[in-house]
Amino acid sequence: MDFLAAVSVFVRVAETGSFSAVARERGVTQPAVSRQIAALEEHLGARLVHRTTRSVGLTEEGRDFLGPAQSVLQCVEEAEGVVGSRHGGITGLVRISCQPVFSRVVIAPSIHVILQRYSGLSIDLVNEEPTLDLVHDAVDLAIHAGELPVERSYIVRKMGAFSPVIVGSPAYLDRRPALNHPTDLSHHECVIDDNAAHREVWTLHGPEGAVEVPVGGRFRTDNSDSKREAVISGLGLAPLSQWLVRHDLRNGTLRIVLPDWRFPPVPVHAIYPSRRNLAPRVRVVLDFLLEQLTVNPEFADLFTQ
Repeated sequence: MDFLAAVSVFVRVAETGSFSAVARERGVTQPAVSRQIAALEEHLGARLVHRTTRSVGLTEEGRDFLGPAQSVLQCVEEAEGVVGSRHGGITGLVRISCQPVFSRVVIAPSIHVILQRYSGLSIDLVNEEPTLDLVHDAVDLAIHAGELPVERSYIVRKMGAFSPVIVGSPAYLDRRPALNHPTDLSHHECVIDDNAAHREVWTLHGPEGAVEVPVGGRFRTDNSDSKREAVISGLGLAPLSQWLVRHDLRNGTLRIVLPDWRFPPVPVHAIYPSRRNLAPRVRVVLDFLLEQLTVNPEFADLFTQ
C-alpha cells in the first residue's frame, strides 16, 4: 500500500463526503477508492469511514485522524513546492470554476502560458457560476465577478475590480438624440440585464456624485455575450465590461457614451476552500491569474486593485 496515496484518498473522501466524487476526480473506479480506504483502515487497525446507501461519514477514529492527515499532506505538498516550483516540478490537476464569459475572454486565452511554464500541470476549466460547495464538487479554485454567492467559510481573495461602461453602436448612436447627461438615457433604448438587482434603474457615478436613472428597452437578457451582440446589432445601449468589449472599442464597432459616468466597481474574487491546505499547484495557478490582471497589457489597464 502507498500510505501517502491512501491518506490523500481518505482526506478527499472526508472533504467531499463521496466515494464517487473522489473516483471522478482521480479518474479511477469507485471500488478502487474503496479498496484504498480499506487498506488504510487495515494498516491503522481502525475503522475510519462508515458508509450507508445514501451517505459517507467519519467514525470517531476517522475524525481524530483527519486533522493530522491533512497536516501531513500539507507538509508534503509544501516540501515538494519549495523545490519543485524552482525546477518546473509543479504537477497535478487544478480544477477551476468560472463564469462562462469571464472564462472565455480573460482566463482561457492565457491558459497555454502556464501550461507551457509547468509541463506537469493540468487544468480543468469549468465554465459555470461558482458552485456553492467547492469541496463536494472537487473545485480547487473559483473565480467570480460580482457579488459573492458562496459561504464565508471559504477563503476569499480580491483579485481586482472593474467599472462597466455604457456602450452603443455607431449606427444606433448616429440616429438617436445626443447623450450629455445620464437623464438623457430616458430617450434611448437600453438592453436590460436580467441578472441585475435593479434591472430598470441604473446607478451612475460622475461629476455630480451618484445619479439613479430609470431605463427601459424591448430586449433583456441574463448573458453578457448576448448583451454585447444586441448592442452591436443596434438594439440600444448597455453597460458592459471594458475587458469584454476592448476589441470592439478599438476597431470602432462600439463607442463609449457618457464617459465621465461609471457604474460602481464590480469586484473579482478568487475563492478556495482553505488557505492552510492550498496545494502548490493551486497557488501557482492563482498567482498566474493575478498576474494576468495586473501585468498582462490586454487587461492590466482595465482592472483596479
